[in-house]
Amino acid sequence: QVQLVESGGGLVQAGGSLRLSCAASGRTFSTYDMGWFRQAPGKEREFVSAITWSGGSTRYADSVKGRFTISRENGKNTVYLQMNSLKPEDTAVYYCAAKNAGGTAATVYGYLYWGQGTQVTVSS
Repeated sequence: QVQLVESGGGLVQAGGSLRLSCAASGRTFSTYDMGWFRQAPGKEREFVSAITWSGGSTRYADSVKGRFTISRENGKNTVYLQMNSLKPEDTAVYYCAAKNAGGTAATVYGYLYWGQGTQVTVSS
């Protein structure tokens, strides 16, 4: 099992940047593919980005491609989401999630573990 804790959320103006972190517990962290999802009020949880266990493959939702960057440091049991050029529509609770290695899945299905979420609010 793995426990995930997100941090780094906050309030920023449009055009600003934030870096989210997801700290994971467990000796087998590096065997998991990791993903970031977000959920705005009244909307379904949606895929944002994912990265394979090795970091060799990444995937992004079209809405964030070119603005967000996912990375991981397995030695620190941490996954990051660097968010640049933030827009008000990026406002949501952001969750990190883990699944067994197998690819950068873009749906919530298959992800076994979830963090509690961190709020990101982007104002004009």
